Amino acid sequence: MIRIFLTIWLGIWTVGVPLFGVAQAADEPPAHPATTGPIIADSAVPIATGHFCLQPYWSLNLVGGRFSANWRRVGAGGNFTSLEIPVKLTYGPAPNTEVYVVANFLQNWAGQVEPPGPNGTRNASFTGLGDIYLTGKYQLLEETAWRPTVTALFTTVFPSGHHAPLNPGRLWTDALGNGAFSFTPGFNLSKWLGPVCLYANLWYSFPLRDPGVPANQQSGPLLFSVHGRDQITANLAAEWVLTPKWVALLECYSSWDSGPLFRHSRESLSTNVGVMPGIEYIFDPRWSAALGVAIDLAGKNSFYNYTPILTVLLSY
Repeated sequence: MIRIFLTIWLGIWTVGVPLFGVAQAADEPPAHPATTGPIIADSAVPIATGHFCLQPYWSLNLVGGRFSANWRRVGAGGNFTSLEIPVKLTYGPAPNTEVYVVANFLQNWAGQVEPPGPNGTRNASFTGLGDIYLTGKYQLLEETAWRPTVTALFTTVFPSGHHAPLNPGRLWTDALGNGAFSFTPGFNLSKWLGPVCLYANLWYSFPLRDPGVPANQQSGPLLFSVHGRDQITANLAAEWVLTPKWVALLECYSSWDSGPLFRHSRESLSTNVGVMPGIEYIFDPRWSAALGVAIDLAGKNSFYNYTPILTVLLSY
């Protein structure tokens, strides 16, 4: 999987350089237009020192069903919907350095659940705070006419979202977090090949312990998969600057369970792969917005969703 990911990235970069042309000298970083950036993938160029930006997201997860262990689409066992509102605050404390925190508000709904819960309950909802993410990034290589920006990152997940015990009467809508501290080292890349900007992420996540739901609470559908295993995330994204105001966006996202390397997990391996077309509008260099629809295309042992996402970026 990693070889395929790197091959795609290098192929796009190799073809894109001669296709679009590069006017800068070999050691001169190209000028980037102001854009919102990818919605799901993460950018590579750190925010300027002393600056910060606020970026809320609004996403509505419409669960279409489940991917089976054989990659087939099966029913979800009910109608499940989730409104997620992550808020991202980013700051540049030093040159080539970026720190951001993401806090997530969640509202889950479940309807027509089969089999029903206690006393025949088939509908439920739950509201709360999800896990909190703290990420630090450092730029290892600055972009030049032929070299991409390469940035290392490290994310810590704080298990602030409710995880267990789950209330069967709430039909598992009260699963709001992964239930364990986890860490994610990784790399982000980006390359401007005017009028296109390419992005790539490769991350490895591992929780400190298996946060699996107790066996007596595993009989119902869980809106959010509990990742007791390590997980590899590979994302690709491309922005096409159409006009000074409008930018087309296309992303390919994926997650692949692996390991775990340092402990035992009872969970089956899960996979999810999808695409997200979108559009961005630049109001001015400090204020922009992006709208996209994430579509899960393939996977196993996971839910598949259709998720419209709106985000607004405010820079200071």
